[in-house]
Amino acid sequence: MRALLAAFVGLWVIFAAAVHAQETPQPDYTAWEKLAGQAEQILQSGSANDARLEAIRAEVVKWRESFRDAQGTNATRISTLKDQIAALGPVPAEGQSRSDDIAARRKALNDQLAELQAPGLNAVEAHGRADGIIQEIDRAQREQQATELLRSAPVPLNPANWKLAMQDGVTLAAGVADEVRSRFQAQGGWAGAKSWGLIVLICMVLAVLLLTRGRDWINEAPSRLSARASERTRTVVEFGVSLGQIIVPVLGVVLVVVALFSTNLFADWGRPLLVLLPPAAMTVFVGLWILRGMFPASGVATAVQDGSLPATERQRNQARFNGAILAVVLALHQYLTLAALPLGGFAGASDDKLRVPMEFSDGSAVVWHYPLLVLGGYFLFRLGNILRNIGKTTAADSDSYRRRFAAILGNLARLVAVVAAVLPLVGFTTLANAMLWPTVMTLALVGLLILLQDFATELYAMAKGGGQAARDALMPLVIGFVLALFFVPLFALVWGVRATELGEYWTRLREGISFGGITISPTGILAMMVIFAVGYSITRFVQGAMRSTVLPKTKIDAGGQNAIVAGIGYIGIILALMLAITAAGINLASLAFVAGALSLGIGFGLQNIVSNFVSGIILLIERPVTVGDWIAVGQNQGVVKRISVRSTHIQTFDRTEIVIPNSDLVTQSVTNWTRNNLSGRIIVRIGVAYGTDTRLVEKILLEIAEDQPTVLINPAPVVMFTAFGADSMDFELRAVVADINGGVGVVSNINHAIAKRFAEENIEIPFAQRDLWLRNAGDLLKPGAKAPDSSPAAPAEQADKASDDATPNRTPAPPQEAESADIADDDPVQVTGYGQERERD
Repeated sequence: MRALLAAFVGLWVIFAAAVHAQETPQPDYTAWEKLAGQAEQILQSGSANDARLEAIRAEVVKWRESFRDAQGTNATRISTLKDQIAALGPVPAEGQSRSDDIAARRKALNDQLAELQAPGLNAVEAHGRADGIIQEIDRAQREQQATELLRSAPVPLNPANWKLAMQDGVTLAAGVADEVRSRFQAQGGWAGAKSWGLIVLICMVLAVLLLTRGRDWINEAPSRLSARASERTRTVVEFGVSLGQIIVPVLGVVLVVVALFSTNLFADWGRPLLVLLPPAAMTVFVGLWILRGMFPASGVATAVQDGSLPATERQRNQARFNGAILAVVLALHQYLTLAALPLGGFAGASDDKLRVPMEFSDGSAVVWHYPLLVLGGYFLFRLGNILRNIGKTTAADSDSYRRRFAAILGNLARLVAVVAAVLPLVGFTTLANAMLWPTVMTLALVGLLILLQDFATELYAMAKGGGQAARDALMPLVIGFVLALFFVPLFALVWGVRATELGEYWTRLREGISFGGITISPTGILAMMVIFAVGYSITRFVQGAMRSTVLPKTKIDAGGQNAIVAGIGYIGIILALMLAITAAGINLASLAFVAGALSLGIGFGLQNIVSNFVSGIILLIERPVTVGDWIAVGQNQGVVKRISVRSTHIQTFDRTEIVIPNSDLVTQSVTNWTRNNLSGRIIVRIGVAYGTDTRLVEKILLEIAEDQPTVLINPAPVVMFTAFGADSMDFELRAVVADINGGVGVVSNINHAIAKRFAEENIEIPFAQRDLWLRNAGDLLKPGAKAPDSSPAAPAEQADKASDDATPNRTPAPPQEAESADIADDDPVQVTGYGQERERD
């Protein structure tokens, strides 16, 4: 398999090299000069019609493509010659000595360079001329289109035009009838019909079945299939089956057309009318499908059960009815305009093969157009009312964005409906058609876009299996935005933008937009995204391989492994970004000016971020702190969990996470308890009562420390007699434990052991005492003394009087007693020592 793959790659490289080595064929500049001169003369005269301009434009576009390809002629050789010339060094200044051999070599190389650049320069000049001609043709076509839209036409209410319309209609019907009669007689009448009668019968029977029963089959299929499908696949099944609501009836119409064509009775008069039937049917059934998805009937299974717009049952029924009539009227307008009628706005046909061999007069056309405009405007106005009112009877927490957008579209539809009905009365039938029917198709496209967005959301939720949480995620929103971008050309086509113009816009966009010496194009952006994604994926793959496979087999500590993995990630992402930028055609040298301009903003506005970034690099290189270390920074301490490019995450012993900027770890003092090893010292402070044998205390504390399994023997634990305290003799037990992470547990075990051993040895642990003196204790103990009323309802005057009466009976306290009383008044009960307290009356 590997050998086969290697052989395939080798053949591909050889093929690519052979193709690249081929000489680019040079355009025939003589023929181009002739065509360009004719095109410029026609544009100057302004006599060419739209069809002639389209033909000229198509030829010029082909020439422009050949010129674009020819611009890269001899590119490899030109690049080599430029490198050779650059290797000779700069041209000596005036008066400086120069080598004759180098000067001769430079001249020969420059002559070769000029000769090789000539075809490319000719192609560049011709490409510019072709581009200018195309722009002139587009401008001329837009002017013709604007003139046609604003052209004044007869008024449809003029009775004289009614007669013209009837005459043209009778002429069309007579032409079709005469054609069918003559061709039927030419085939031998009913005797000749036997050759195609069976085919027509079969096609017609199938067509009738598809057009009558097909809709019921498709309507019942989603319910049956969704009942058998799982919850996750039901959306896809229902959406896929619902497309049959378009395919099946259109197929029935196609069978009808096939049956009629098989009779060979239709030619110039009947053929356009038959050919245009399937597109008209497609318009109707696509519109009905969109309406069923946007405003589903109750009990009908759809991909989105509640519909794509929040509406009541009555609003949905009305929307389906009005929209269905609009779809039929739109299809009829497109059918008549493409087949025979002028003044159709943007729906006019440019192919004469699709039109009947007669010309309807403008007076006749306005009479045929106006009923369709009035009917379409009426039902568009009603549909606009429904869209405007959607959401007023629904909950306030529904999709407010769509409701607001529907209201905007509804108001615009109402306005267009009124204007389109009035414009023909003042002679602007073409403009009315160019306003009304694109508005209807815009509403249909918006509905289709919403349905596709909802289906994509349901599809994503099905793939993720996350239910409503997956529907509310960011990815469905991104997919919806991409779909909206793809619909932009469709909206442009609906509103009269030519396909050739869209192609020209895409060509210019593909060539790129230049600003500041940088050219950006969609293909370049796509290449940049793909290359960066590939580079990023490779970087993550290498990081994972190093983290899980390579580094664990080395003797590098965990912190060093994390630093190496992080460094690989930074280097890989930077390289991927540089390769992506280069692949997009962006010259990194052209970004130097932008980088210089940004440096000032970075120096002032982003200095903290840059400082943290640089500090993160320093931490990864010097590694004063690594993942898993127990550190203390300022008032925060905990275990390092992650070191990123901007900050370091530590987890405190309270299980909370603190984000510390990397600059704090570089500029401030950091205590690292476990940097080089896990051992650390613990200190246990203890006080004993005066009169206790201090050597006995020392011996007991040492024995307790030595009994702890994690206390190291070397260095051995020590007991320090630190001070004679106010209440006790103070000692410190100092010991080094093997793992400082368990130091708190060791201290707890030592305290338990001290309490037990001191109790066994009758060693007292003193505690602070506090004496409480009562100044009027005698008064409180007198027989019949009445306790003061502490009720909140007691009047303030009684409290003041009781206080005044009690004052003369107080016995002045001695000076020392008064001092004690003052202390008692300020702090009657104070907890000191080891959490015990004593009171004395």
